[in-house]
Amino acid sequence: MLITNAPKGTNDVLPEESYKWQYIEQQMREVCDLYNCSEVRVPTFEHTELFLRGVGDTTDIVNKEMYTFEDKGGRSITLKPEGTAGVARSFIQNSIFNNPMPIKMYYLNSPVFRYEKPQAGRYREHHQFGVEMFGSEEATIDAEIITIALDLFKRLGVGNLELNINSIGCEKCRPKYNEALLKHIGASIDSMCNSCKDRYEKNPLRILDCKNESCSTVVANAPSTIDYLCEDCAEHFGQLKKALDSTKIKYTVNPRIVRGLDYYTRTVFEIITNSIGAQGTVCGGGRYNKLVEEIGGKPTPAAGFGMGMERLLLVMENDGVDIPEPKNVDIYLAAVEDDAIIKAMSIARQLRGEGIKVEAPHIKRSLKAQMKYANKLSCRHVAILWDEDIKEGNALLKDMIEGNEAKIKIENIAGEIHNAGK
Repeated sequence: MLITNAPKGTNDVLPEESYKWQYIEQQMREVCDLYNCSEVRVPTFEHTELFLRGVGDTTDIVNKEMYTFEDKGGRSITLKPEGTAGVARSFIQNSIFNNPMPIKMYYLNSPVFRYEKPQAGRYREHHQFGVEMFGSEEATIDAEIITIALDLFKRLGVGNLELNINSIGCEKCRPKYNEALLKHIGASIDSMCNSCKDRYEKNPLRILDCKNESCSTVVANAPSTIDYLCEDCAEHFGQLKKALDSTKIKYTVNPRIVRGLDYYTRTVFEIITNSIGAQGTVCGGGRYNKLVEEIGGKPTPAAGFGMGMERLLLVMENDGVDIPEPKNVDIYLAAVEDDAIIKAMSIARQLRGEGIKVEAPHIKRSLKAQMKYANKLSCRHVAILWDEDIKEGNALLKDMIEGNEAKIKIENIAGEIHNAGK
């Protein structure tokens, strides 16, 4: 183990890449604002029981992937493996439910931790953008959740997406479906993986989410959840389709989508791309009407989604999306003499107050070396500061594109730069 190597499944975001993150974060904030969603920030770790009760003890996340430890007070703590449970906990603890409904919240660049095999755009520590809405039973909320995600993809220039939707019913109709599913699996259970054998007894619906080839073969022709929906769930799913149709959003009803978390009820959906191969889901979510109640709150309908930011950036790269690069340095202040170097600090602050991006001389170099450095920074201007010129309030301003230079008053530098940008 080398301490200068990051742990497996983690990734550095380097200075030359961070502008891409900042760009998509800006787009996320702007889209959410259009939908009247406000940002929420919750802790990186929570009490382990929150995820056991909220996410479900039959899920792979809880059984295999959580980073759980005991703190110095003897409490079981878990680094959050997903974003929704923490937001729901905050909704209860901070009495957000007392505010006018529906409550619309989002989080972004939120670290999520799962001990799993690293894959394309997914690391053991990755980051999520998510939207959660509380307080409405209406299918229009489910549709709005979906449109937020699609609007973001459109704004970012991501295309070739497919929306898959399904309904997995509620506590009323789920038992009948589970009975049909168990009957279908029947004698084939011995050929399935150990996890599915456990799910067979505890939570049969989870079997549909298994990626094991032998398990997938068994459930390939399994009954559809849609065929077993109760009247209320069937009506809700019908309203969702009508809402999506009204906004001209194309979708495919995919009866195999169940999602990997136990808190989902009724609507589940995935947005899929072919840009990153087999691991093509770039956004997933749905309705979770029982989660708030399950973790100790009052019954509250809710819906939301999560989107991996690393995976989103990978899709954008594979789709050839151009992300605007950061603004170049407007001016470099070149100085060799000690007094001039100190004066450059004062000038730099004044220029920054005018909204000008400035780099000052923090390493002693020859003037020739500083001019080369300014070129590497792609500076449009260089102001050369000599002690004698400074005493007269002057600087030699060089335009690195036009190639001309002129001695001007230091107080006029900002105006010259602003005029050059017009």
